[in-house]
Amino acid sequence: MALDNRIEFIHGLWDELADFDAARSDEALLHLMGGLCKLARAGNAAWVGAVRMDTLSPNDMAQGWRPRIVRHLHPSPPLDAATREQMDRLEHGAVDETIIRNLACAGTFRANRLRDLVGPEWFATPYYRIYYQGVGREDAVWVAFPVNQDAESWFGVFRGPDQPPFSAAERDELAYVLRGLKWFHRQAMLSHGLLVANGPLTPAERRVLRLLLTGLTEKEIADQLGRSHHTIHQWVTSIYRKFGVNNRAALMALWLGQAV
Repeated sequence: MALDNRIEFIHGLWDELADFDAARSDEALLHLMGGLCKLARAGNAAWVGAVRMDTLSPNDMAQGWRPRIVRHLHPSPPLDAATREQMDRLEHGAVDETIIRNLACAGTFRANRLRDLVGPEWFATPYYRIYYQGVGREDAVWVAFPVNQDAESWFGVFRGPDQPPFSAAERDELAYVLRGLKWFHRQAMLSHGLLVANGPLTPAERRVLRLLLTGLTEKEIADQLGRSHHTIHQWVTSIYRKFGVNNRAALMALWLGQAV
């Protein structure tokens, strides 16, 4: 893709994302990951919603940071299982060097290839063999966007064994795409209940949230989901509590960036 066409592609991708309304945030997320893969000639991409937990142990090498939601453009059972294993290892204090080095700059925008973070010896480790090569990954670019002091939006873009490693220019191009989308990172975190709460929304709460953002009443949401009004009201109350608001107007203001 020629340079002029690449810039046009990036700006077009930004415009396409802006056309997704808040209730279609999942579709927008997949659309963005697909665009990143097309631009970088990559085989897969992931989005990670990470939060810094309140229970910070002085011995926690991840500094309290935990991935609470992980979404893949092309999920698979082996990839899902590897992701769960990685998250479990992190909870038990087994933190890989790539994560430690990336988190050393938490709170700042950053973009790194694997070899920007570690030396060549790391590529002979069991971690790389299991969690990269074992699921068809040979190289990655990780881009982290701090949404606030306790929440970050991470995107990983991956190439397989039949593709060349990422160049510094390709890393910087992916960084350019994602740095210009502050509103999108915020929306992705909000849609998963991660911007202002440690615990993510449940699947049921996320369905209700999407419908709340379309302007439907609780009764209309109950009818659409085939649930009782009492159940829907309980979920709405839980959503408000997780976002620290008392009503729909305050939730919308938070979503639109008019409140923190």
